Amino acid sequence: MSRFLLFRFLQAIGSLLVLVTVVFFLVRLTGDPVLRMIPPMANDEVVENLRRKFGLDKSVIVQYLIFLRDAVFGFDLGTSQKYIRPVTYLLSLRIWASLQLAAASMLVALTIALPLGIYSAVRRGSRFDYAARAFSIAGGSVPSFLVGLLMIRFFAIDLRWFPIAGRDEALSIVLPALTMGWFASASFMRLTRSSMLEVLDTEYVKLARIKGVREGLVIWKHALKNALLPVVTYSTVIFAAIVGGAIVVETVFAWPGIGKLLVDAVIQRDFPMIQGTVILIGAIFILINFLTDILYAFLNPKIRFAR
Repeated sequence: MSRFLLFRFLQAIGSLLVLVTVVFFLVRLTGDPVLRMIPPMANDEVVENLRRKFGLDKSVIVQYLIFLRDAVFGFDLGTSQKYIRPVTYLLSLRIWASLQLAAASMLVALTIALPLGIYSAVRRGSRFDYAARAFSIAGGSVPSFLVGLLMIRFFAIDLRWFPIAGRDEALSIVLPALTMGWFASASFMRLTRSSMLEVLDTEYVKLARIKGVREGLVIWKHALKNALLPVVTYSTVIFAAIVGGAIVVETVFAWPGIGKLLVDAVIQRDFPMIQGTVILIGAIFILINFLTDILYAFLNPKIRFAR
């Protein structure tokens, strides 16, 4: 067991190091950020002073080594070139908004997907089943920004039930959560349906029906408990995906999360902010996958000795 955990831990550290390296060098292909920070008539001395201030006067390799040293030993991801504040401080202010939106979106997705998936599997081949599958296809096909714009037009502008954007009111989270939840519910619905169908075809469910156990008890007690195991596991991955993939939705609704922060950083060529945001999102993915591996190892002893 300890060998398995050590292997997964080293694998997670290696993945994070690769992510940091790729992000660091890729962002520097976007151009010189100093040129966006100075007025057009600035002289060369001003440009060099700014480069020296942000450490851009050194070679890329030296910048990379300094960044790694500060990140590992001081948890310092640099200073934002736009806000002139530490990146870690800015991320700490925005991450809670993203986590709040992700949690609300997960709640919406599960509320929609679980009943649809369960009933669609129980009524396989019915009109409801076809309608539910059509809903799942639409949820996975329609772009989230289009769903968000339609919700703004209908619920915020026409009906005036919810705020258009921002995070100033309690109801501000409703429309972005519905937009992201709509997209995530499609995956959950398909997974719930297929998992339920697989369980309903097992021998112990057939035996329960032969014994005369009530259909409702067969579904809710015998089938659902086992069918939800992959859904629960998959929900951790979806949660991480929502946190990292909320860039479009946060931009549409001006939600002050890390997705919106990343978009602003890319526009301004704010290298430290881009690096810090992408690294944080990647770290969330890696951490959740690592925790999921540990959970699997405890639930299934065969996995512990797979390596």
